[in-house]
Amino acid sequence: MNTVKVVENGVQAKEVIQQFNIQGFTKDDIYLLAHDKTRTEDLTDSLDLQEVGVAEEGVLDSIANVFRTRGDELRSKMESLGLSHAEAERYEKELDLGRVVVIASTQP
Repeated sequence: MNTVKVVENGVQAKEVIQQFNIQGFTKDDIYLLAHDKTRTEDLTDSLDLQEVGVAEEGVLDSIANVFRTRGDELRSKMESLGLSHAEAERYEKELDLGRVVVIASTQP
């Protein structure tokens, strides 16, 4: 099961994360993505979240992401969390607009 919220900034992301916690998701179930890699790292660090990594993507996708455009990489990460290809494309467009996507996922 996935729950996805699109927010404008870190303050809103923190509020969404608190809502996800109330719904029973742990910090290990919550992922945050921004189009800018540095922004993603800064927000995940400040909000004490993990990044989408090898455990979620698998080794081959993690290696392939080195050679992908940022948009392709983000869609791949979202799909690895259980979003459909169409959902990943839709949310990647939100990221293009400078928004932040917060995903609560029960996927491994």
